[in-house]
Amino acid sequence: MKPGVEPVFCSLKPKDLIGVAAPSARFDAQAFKKGVLCLESMGFDVHIPNGITEQYRYLAGTDRQRADVLNSLFADPGIKGIIAARGGFGAMRLLPLLDWDTIAGNPKLFMGFSDPTALISSLVCKAGICALHGPNLVSLGRADKNTLDSFAQTVTGCFTRIDLPSDQVLAGGRATGRLAGGNLATLVHMIGTAYQPDFTGSILFLEDVGEPAYKIDRMLTQMKMAGVLAGVNGVVTGSFEDCDNDEYIPQIIQEAFFDANIPICMGLAVGHGAINLSLPMGVGVILDADRACLEWDLAAP
Repeated sequence: MKPGVEPVFCSLKPKDLIGVAAPSARFDAQAFKKGVLCLESMGFDVHIPNGITEQYRYLAGTDRQRADVLNSLFADPGIKGIIAARGGFGAMRLLPLLDWDTIAGNPKLFMGFSDPTALISSLVCKAGICALHGPNLVSLGRADKNTLDSFAQTVTGCFTRIDLPSDQVLAGGRATGRLAGGNLATLVHMIGTAYQPDFTGSILFLEDVGEPAYKIDRMLTQMKMAGVLAGVNGVVTGSFEDCDNDEYIPQIIQEAFFDANIPICMGLAVGHGAINLSLPMGVGVILDADRACLEWDLAAP
């Protein structure tokens, strides 16, 4: 987290204007339209910036084009929230091009998951702004009721307790800290950069898709050897969708934290699975592995 700064969660209300950014890959036009209609059905107004449909290789425009859109959305006082169009790859390339002083001075809710983890982590750690780990715009249009209900409640600041599968508790105990993390592969690629996340004192959340167990092992090993996992207060994982040999993953996670003596839970319905519940990143949480639940620490500043 940014030293001396308490992250702020900028909740939304009906009729607030949400701007759409495309920090990562190109997106399908029909899925995009469905996502816009979904936001409008929730009572929000939607702003689609000029140039958002640009294409450059597999990206939604050049780095400068994508960064300019994001900078302009943060600088616009009329925009109350920003949602990523989709994931894929590309958000990390924007980090050096963003106006972090302007962003920190104009806090607003950024929403997305997967590749936008690079932005979510940097907003929390660098700018002191809470962000929403939740559906991207194109995934909203095809989301199930649980995902939509969670998104609608969380963006408006209604945080509810999430029960975890009791049979997926890897280590008991109770811990508090600010929720941090996101997509494992994206976080690993940020190691050694100026945007390397600081998880000290946090409840670390991880999820991924399409990575075989040995790659998850390798990524966690790199994070540990780089010191990124030091000082973590607790761990909760979401889905590891389409990951070969996923039966090995619980043991891999236990080994990564075997000497930490912290609560560890798996099975949170967040990530690339059929259900993608929304998580307010940077907000204080209580991970109670003994009761198998994740709650919001309302006593946290």
